[in-house]
Amino acid sequence: MARFRRKSCCVIIALALVVFIIPVILKSLSPEDNSFGSQFAFRLLPSSRDVEEDTRDPVSSKASWTLKLIGAKKSDSPEIKMQDLPEPNYNVHAFYYAWYGNPQFDGKYVHWDHLILPHWDPKVALSYPTGRHEPPDDIGTNFYPALGPYSSKDPSVLEEHMQQLCTAGVGVLALSWYPANMKDDNGEEIDNLVPLILNAADKYKLKVVFHIEPYKNRDDANMHENIKYIVDRYGSHPAFYRYKTNTGKFLPLYYIYDSYLQSPQVWSQLLKSNGKHTIRNTPYDGIFIALLVEERHKENVLNGGFDGLYTYFATNGFTYGSSHHNWRSMKTFCDNNDLMFIPSVGPGYIDTSIRPWNSQNTRNRINGKYYETSFNAALGARPQIISITSFNEWHEGTQIERAVPKTWRKTVYLDYLPHKSTVYLEITNKWARKFSEELKKWSE
Repeated sequence: MARFRRKSCCVIIALALVVFIIPVILKSLSPEDNSFGSQFAFRLLPSSRDVEEDTRDPVSSKASWTLKLIGAKKSDSPEIKMQDLPEPNYNVHAFYYAWYGNPQFDGKYVHWDHLILPHWDPKVALSYPTGRHEPPDDIGTNFYPALGPYSSKDPSVLEEHMQQLCTAGVGVLALSWYPANMKDDNGEEIDNLVPLILNAADKYKLKVVFHIEPYKNRDDANMHENIKYIVDRYGSHPAFYRYKTNTGKFLPLYYIYDSYLQSPQVWSQLLKSNGKHTIRNTPYDGIFIALLVEERHKENVLNGGFDGLYTYFATNGFTYGSSHHNWRSMKTFCDNNDLMFIPSVGPGYIDTSIRPWNSQNTRNRINGKYYETSFNAALGARPQIISITSFNEWHEGTQIERAVPKTWRKTVYLDYLPHKSTVYLEITNKWARKFSEELKKWSE
């Protein structure tokens, strides 16, 4: 009887060991990398661990993003990270916004608490909510950033932004800029952040151009002073971008947002050699890119003395300039007039968190297909530079920065599922490399 009991105990112990050991062996044999065809840095399809990470509430757990590069070592080693990151593509520019703030760095929320803008028709406005967003859970965007409602002054945020941009293959930030002591209607002065951004960009071999906003009373005279200010203050920084022209000169490049608000006669005083406040053939000369919205603006670009045009808006069909099917003819126009053509691609558009009445201009991301379609259209026009709207214009839902799922009360923020939060960085990387390959073919 005692022998039988001993045998029974041995059998039970053996079975228990088998039950414990088999799952351990199977787990050790499961593949670590279920990549989906693409060979660039990130995987499109998420693993269960990635989904779990993305669905955390970033307010309760603000974890710093670690680059998940193939073959990457520890993320706290700058040398290893630089080695693993791709070379920046200086022909790919991304519009970048440094107007965000939070209580930790700014004493209050800035821009995340954006006003809900009323419709211009008072009767229509009555049908929509009013007021201001109340961070951190209620913010002025339809998506929720993986970093939470961050501050653009936060060095760790700048570091991560530069990592994301570099990982995406972007080479140049087009920094939204107001002159010193000026600001947009919802924000604070940002010129004092420029040195921080330049330093952060330089660490990752990125460059910075200035996207000059339509500040109050903008004209040829104060634009001349502001260009001098930019060059004198920032022009010697290694991250200050200069474009090599056909004549071999290296000149700063400036995007001029809403350039049509000033007449061609005003711009010609700055941008033509015989203008009253001309910068041509001076140490402050540059490449000035006008925003083309309507077809009639083509003549304004020529008459104003601009060097090229860009389209900015990420809403295909919203304007003449933002309509993909017009890009080839726009490129032909530019070629015929010795102008630079810079189409602006974007992942989608939605701004109903701040303009609840503007749903007709929403452009669904279609899990990345919209973005790929716009890149394909841009390459079809054979431009010298492609711009991206945007890296982090969260109010208009054009960001490629990481976003995470979040629900707050009745608000369900949009997200990038079923893909990972890095999917739009991955798509950008893919097309940046393809653009680089095409540029080589076009130059042969």
